[in-house]
Amino acid sequence: MKYDLEERTAKFGEDIIKFCKAIKNNEFTKSLINQLIRAATSIGANYMEANQASSKKDFKNKIRISQKEANESKHWLRMISTADENQKEKCRELWKEAHELTLIFAKISKSCKEGKIEAV
Repeated sequence: MKYDLEERTAKFGEDIIKFCKAIKNNEFTKSLINQLIRAATSIGANYMEANQASSKKDFKNKIRISQKEANESKHWLRMISTADENQKEKCRELWKEAHELTLIFAKISKSCKEGKIEAV
């Protein structure tokens, strides 16, 4: 089976949207939910842009943004788990996936720096 990072990042964004629908919306969670959705859905969008990059520099930049957004998603998940303690377990599960995505994009980014990525 072919590994599809584009599909994985899209699924993560979808999972975050579904998760956020289940969070109690109050003065503490409202902005956290908005931030999490922005960061998590941006991962896949930037990865798709990287795959259509016009140059190696553009590719590296979009990969790095995907990495940063995955990392930022971990932060917002942590904050939500504090704001709504009923969501701790689901936050932990989603945090793990965000962490794995962060590591994947870090590896791709490192490969770009080492010149191992030839084609855009």
